[in-house]
Amino acid sequence: MRLVVLVSGTGTNLQALLDACADPAYGAEVVAVGADRDGIEGLARAQRAGVPTFVCRVRDHESRADWDGALLEAVAAYEPDLVVSAGFMKLVGPPLLERFPMVNTHPALCPAFPGTQGAADALAYGVKVTGATLFVVDDGVDTGPIVAQATVPVADDDTPASLHERIKVVERSMLVDSIGRMAREGWSVTGRHVRIG
Repeated sequence: MRLVVLVSGTGTNLQALLDACADPAYGAEVVAVGADRDGIEGLARAQRAGVPTFVCRVRDHESRADWDGALLEAVAAYEPDLVVSAGFMKLVGPPLLERFPMVNTHPALCPAFPGTQGAADALAYGVKVTGATLFVVDDGVDTGPIVAQATVPVADDDTPASLHERIKVVERSMLVDSIGRMAREGWSVTGRHVRIG
């Protein structure tokens, strides 16, 4: 399975995928890494691994629609089977979503706590368990069909930062396991149900 991975930051999820893809038995290959800004560690990780990179910044385009088109063109050049949003902090538009399947991770148990503050929102609400969700991206915010979820207990002394760090550990494992299974066994979506194998 050919993967294009989109990043916005340090690229720890990307690194987990790169490490997994180093084993031919894993069944997937990162063919390119794209970002919405330059000079980030995620791009450096890709470059160290010899993976082609591209940058598509919103501010370089006259409109969000122009950016959507440019992002689609950049991704399509690598002919991916799947696009993986791994800490990519931009919502992508219909052009990309209509052309390629895309998955994203979120640091909460969807449908709870969508948006950019999943760990902080879970703490503020007082939940005892939270976690991470891998889902198929649709046109909503963290609303797509769920591929996998992993749980993390909330400790009494957690801060948003400490909870988010523990979530990221299970998120990486879930992402690597799920993408590998999707690559080796195939996958399908029927309504809101994702089936692997």
